[in-house]
Amino acid sequence: MTWPLAALRRAAQTKRTEPRCEMCAVPIAQGHRHVVDLNRRAMMCVCQPCHLLFTGEHTHLRYRAIPNRIKTLNTDQLAWDELQIPVGLAFLFRNSTQDRMVACYPGPAGATESELPLAAWDRLAERHPVLRTLLPDVEALLVRRPGSLHLVPIDLCYELTGALRTRWHGFDGGPEAHAAIDAFYARLENGQ
Repeated sequence: MTWPLAALRRAAQTKRTEPRCEMCAVPIAQGHRHVVDLNRRAMMCVCQPCHLLFTGEHTHLRYRAIPNRIKTLNTDQLAWDELQIPVGLAFLFRNSTQDRMVACYPGPAGATESELPLAAWDRLAERHPVLRTLLPDVEALLVRRPGSLHLVPIDLCYELTGALRTRWHGFDGGPEAHAAIDAFYARLENGQ
């Protein structure tokens, strides 16, 4: 057997390693926590002790811990047209490095980002004061037409984006993508 083929065979027979904290390399469980790396605009999988290092809301660090707060909001006053959201599903968050609100639309290419009209966001935040408590970079407002509004950790938004990306077919996503959205929202409503 040639050397490259033997190396490939050994690699294929090697058991996959368990997930590890991206900061300290200890093994982590399936339901591990996340932090946002503000410099790279990326999420990192971390253990609980590393997560706790970056939980200060008012700290100005390179990393920020993603909290697990989920809150369902009243949707009576949500003005889709005012926010200029052209699709039925989006998440909105404050990007601290750019000091602005961002709207992201999950789809087949991942999360498509768009700037949000700040005056419209300010009017919405006046009607829903809890929106002023959104932690920059780590919490988002998840909106779905015709009337679903949740304050959620940003990692859930990207989890939904990943699920849609792998299931999206056709112009509107198709039945698999819609089923994934429904399953995600059922889990969200049950607090999971």
